[in-house]
Amino acid sequence: MHQHTPEPIRTDALVIGAGPVGLFVVFQLGLLGVHAHVVDSLPHPGGQPAELYPDKPIYDIPGLPVSTGAALTQALWQQTRPFAPTVHLQDQVAEVQALPDQRWQVRTAAGLCFDCATVFIAAGVGAFVPKTLALPGIDVFVGQQLRYHRPAQMPAPGQTLLVMGDGDAAVQAAIDAAQGGAIVTLMHRRDAFKADAHRTAHLQALRETGQIRFLAAQAVGWQGMGGRLKALRVALPDGREEHLAVDQVWALTGLSPKLGALAQWGLAMERKQLVVNTENFQTGLRGIYAVGDINTYPGKKKLLVCGFHEATLAAYGAMAIISPGQTVHLQYTTTSTQLHARLGV
Repeated sequence: MHQHTPEPIRTDALVIGAGPVGLFVVFQLGLLGVHAHVVDSLPHPGGQPAELYPDKPIYDIPGLPVSTGAALTQALWQQTRPFAPTVHLQDQVAEVQALPDQRWQVRTAAGLCFDCATVFIAAGVGAFVPKTLALPGIDVFVGQQLRYHRPAQMPAPGQTLLVMGDGDAAVQAAIDAAQGGAIVTLMHRRDAFKADAHRTAHLQALRETGQIRFLAAQAVGWQGMGGRLKALRVALPDGREEHLAVDQVWALTGLSPKLGALAQWGLAMERKQLVVNTENFQTGLRGIYAVGDINTYPGKKKLLVCGFHEATLAAYGAMAIISPGQTVHLQYTTTSTQLHARLGV
């Protein structure tokens, strides 16, 4: 987890984005002997596949006839472990500034400061940030009673939990909490779900037995007492309002990708994508590279396999800045004793 520090963290490589392509940048840098720091807005590695379709099949990863977003993330994360990347989750890059020695100073929303030789932007279509409740003043409860990501700990038996959303994450969270003994209400504006058929059927079974209450409504206000969130005021389809008592609210209504501060870096862009040189996927600024869905160039294809290729060439290209004057020889993991030592095999 990230920590506040008054001193800049000096690093050869900062990777923005812990999705599949970002993790493969870490791996390729590790093979080259470079340790990386990673910043991601989500509370876990994996990016879009892990967050938006963790259980859906992916068929176009070389050597894997079928995988899922969750399984692919786990495999890529395991692949980076020999290189022990330092990962800063639930944080976003806020600003970047050129330093006199041609390095980059990067600051994050959580207060971290990096002094970087190179920066790799692997942010997909932008940093994924949760869709928040547009209720004035309710943000004081975020991280305590109000959460926009499912927490690791389930509510205690007998606690009242309101889950908001219609996707896989919301439906599964409601199911798990109900089976753990919480008093669960699942709320969405209409009685229809984007979750897969298996989860939806399981949800329906729990609704029929009374273990989960479904409410077609929208939050329009809240009530608190003594610094605690006590209830949400919700509007029903017939125009009536209901005050829904809550101990916890998990608003799992989806994520929105946002370029955020990246749009202010002075990088050349086309249709909200970063223009790169395909020799090494460097942007127009020395030492800043862009790989994966965030970049664009003639013939660009938004496929994971292309992102892995881009990550490899960017890592090799960055070595001219990280280790100037050093010749980087192409080595093979099948035969190189140096790579075997770095991989711990």
